Amino acid sequence: MEGILLFAMEHGSLSDLSASTFSLMDEDHTLANSVRFTLNQENMDSSVVDCMGCVLRHNFYAYDMLTVRPRVVFCGYSIPHPSDNKVNIRVQTTGTISSSLSDPAKDVLKDALENLTQMCQHVRSTFGKTVDDFKVKNQ
Repeated sequence: MEGILLFAMEHGSLSDLSASTFSLMDEDHTLANSVRFTLNQENMDSSVVDCMGCVLRHNFYAYDMLTVRPRVVFCGYSIPHPSDNKVNIRVQTTGTISSSLSDPAKDVLKDALENLTQMCQHVRSTFGKTVDDFKVKNQ
């Protein structure tokens, strides 16, 4: 997909790097809600986060004002129009810079995407192992 923009930082985000809106092309609620969940999961009571299904049943939608990791003040998402294959993810941070060359909102989003990737890899490998064990057991 050479030459096609899949990720953009909104223009207003450049004046205050601690609060940024990121536009992701060709994405929908699936990724946006997962990123929002990942950013907000550390603040939830452990009795609520006993499994991903329990958290998803609470049906937090676009705008959660949960204070998350010490770096995050707000995380939410919106889809500008149902016919647009685009999602806007808003991340507001405390402004704490983790390294002198980084942008806090961008760092927080990057960390959330990396954590989400690790969760998906864990679920996939666990599911695969369970399916293999079931096949062996039921031959």
